[in-house]
Amino acid sequence: MTIIRNYNEESLDNSDRQYAYNFDFDVMHHFMMKSFQPFFKKGNVLELGSYQGDFTTRLLSNFDDITCVEGSDKAIEKAKKKLSNKVKFINSTFEKVSLPDKYNNIVLTHVLEHLDSPVDILKRINDEWLSDNGYFFLVCPNANAPSRQIAVKMGLISHNSAVTEAEEKHGHRITYSLDTLERDAKLAGLNIVHRSGIFFKALANFQWDKLLNTDIISDEYLEGCYDLGQHYPDLCASIFLLCNKGKNK
Repeated sequence: MTIIRNYNEESLDNSDRQYAYNFDFDVMHHFMMKSFQPFFKKGNVLELGSYQGDFTTRLLSNFDDITCVEGSDKAIEKAKKKLSNKVKFINSTFEKVSLPDKYNNIVLTHVLEHLDSPVDILKRINDEWLSDNGYFFLVCPNANAPSRQIAVKMGLISHNSAVTEAEEKHGHRITYSLDTLERDAKLAGLNIVHRSGIFFKALANFQWDKLLNTDIISDEYLEGCYDLGQHYPDLCASIFLLCNKGKNK
């Protein structure tokens, strides 16, 4: 039986979990861009799952030609207010969207875990949308982040890769680790050229939001957490794969 999803409803905060935290916008987005920028290709960019345009705003500092595909029309309304006519928005699911172009840069951040058929979408990226010389930037929350492992030891989560009830309300279908993310990328035919983690993280997002409102956390400390994450990718908040186009299978 096909389940009809309401992407507007999934993006709402619930009693147990916010859809996005200030930590995501102010810290993780900054360090995702720091991880991406050495690999950006000249030309256009496709952002799959742009939400309300916060990360899109950061992409504008690097690209003039940006297309965003987003399933929530409410999110697109808010994004358009921020970005005016600087970005082309398409309100569609990834399964149904028809894109006329190929893209030198494709960005999918904290979205793959929401998809019902992630390998099928990764295959569309490889076969249909990614240019021959382009790069695909894939980031997912990490099942093995210390904050998550601590939650398991506290009895709040059954196991590292569990999908909690609150996450399920937000449309999560899977919690990836590096091995399972690489598995799905390879199944889709993508070629992995670089792998890394983004930001060593031992606290939950809501705890970070509280700390960021104090003088306890300095910019130097944040940079230190990012740099440490380069040594220990499996202990990062997010995991990052950089891929290029593989042979069609």
